[in-house]
Amino acid sequence: GFGAVAVVLWKHMNAAALYHYGGFMLSSVLLGLAFLSIALLLSTLARERTRASGMAIAAWFFFVLVFDLLLLGLLVSTGGQVGGDSFAWLLMLNPTDVFRILNVFSMEDVRTLYGLASVMPESLGNPLTMGGVMLAWIVFPLLLANWRFKP
Repeated sequence: GFGAVAVVLWKHMNAAALYHYGGFMLSSVLLGLAFLSIALLLSTLARERTRASGMAIAAWFFFVLVFDLLLLGLLVSTGGQVGGDSFAWLLMLNPTDVFRILNVFSMEDVRTLYGLASVMPESLGNPLTMGGVMLAWIVFPLLLANWRFKP
């Protein structure tokens, strides 16, 4: 779907906009692969197909909604003491946050308007670093699933 839109809009976008759009498409594919890897790992842990499906949906729900609420609660309950670099490293434990950081830090205009930029060190906002973290979210669940699946 993203590729079809790019084909339609390519005449209306400059090279920089196409570059960022391509990065967004790539990061979206990586996020999808990360969740697919997590779902595959969970399916090796479940005994029934319905349980595996439920676990995959629960994992998505946790990473997309609950994880950030827990971090926000931690930030509020500690009065902001768990901030700075430690907070940024905690964001790496969620592929959805890695996706957000990857896309927010790729454009200067968005970075200055987005609140996450205030807690994220610029060294961790590097697209190559975030791409590597996203690849880790793809590879490690697959390796664990492979290990778990072998008799």
